[in-house]
Amino acid sequence: MIKHRSFTILQYSAALLVTVAVLAPFAWLFISSIFYQRDLTTVPFKLFPKAVTFSRYIDIFTDPNNATAYTFKISMVNSLIVAGSVTFIALLIGSLASYAFARLRFPLRGQLLYLFLFTYMMPPVVIVIPLYVILNNLQLINTRSALVLLYLSMVIPFVVWVMRSYFASVSQSFEGSAAIDGCSRLQTLWYIFLPIARPGLIATGILAFLLAWDEFFFALIFTSTLGAKTIPVAISEFTGKNAVDYGMIATGGIIAILPPLLITCFFQKYMVQGMTAGGIKE
Repeated sequence: MIKHRSFTILQYSAALLVTVAVLAPFAWLFISSIFYQRDLTTVPFKLFPKAVTFSRYIDIFTDPNNATAYTFKISMVNSLIVAGSVTFIALLIGSLASYAFARLRFPLRGQLLYLFLFTYMMPPVVIVIPLYVILNNLQLINTRSALVLLYLSMVIPFVVWVMRSYFASVSQSFEGSAAIDGCSRLQTLWYIFLPIARPGLIATGILAFLLAWDEFFFALIFTSTLGAKTIPVAISEFTGKNAVDYGMIATGGIIAILPPLLITCFFQKYMVQGMTAGGIKE
């Protein structure tokens, strides 16, 4: 009994330690966002200043004359449009491709699947120059369309690899029953496989959204105007030539994590199911 209680205490202590380690950076980010600039640059640093301010949050949402706040709002809209478009298109194309790789037999199936994995693992810096030349010739530099195309090249292989395992684990009896009822391949996918794999589809969609939302390298290279700039790039530009606005960087970071956090909380049940189950086994 004593050994069991000691082990339980050890488990909770380890869980508490991990929780603190994970949440501490976010807590520090929020604290930095409400400090005055003078308190953030004071030496020695004071963890508990005399006063705090929420003016940065108020400026971002209410002040139309604040250039930094305006840049942040436009970049937030750009990120939502790009990440949302990438997630929808990647799930649409990736579901069709993953179903084909899981249930159909065709020449070079294995080689093509590993080719998808290779494109996902390729470092972006290796292909940035030819990509820039191609997008420049297509007049897509500084456009959200360019970011959508670039992000799809990373996200679709990820969706294919993840969703393939879910579709492959669905019992063949469902597929046979659908064929007897006269369903086509597309109808079988829509009415049988997608409902069964819905938790995995939602979990994959959330991860795909996060991949597109957090991407920085392509957004930095291929966008330079406010019309296409995304949140990660906008936050990085809060660093000026002669000064660094640490408070605005922290504020931007806090607001930037809210959409993924809200989406994850809303679909938490499906995400947990998607991580722990892959459909109905044979």
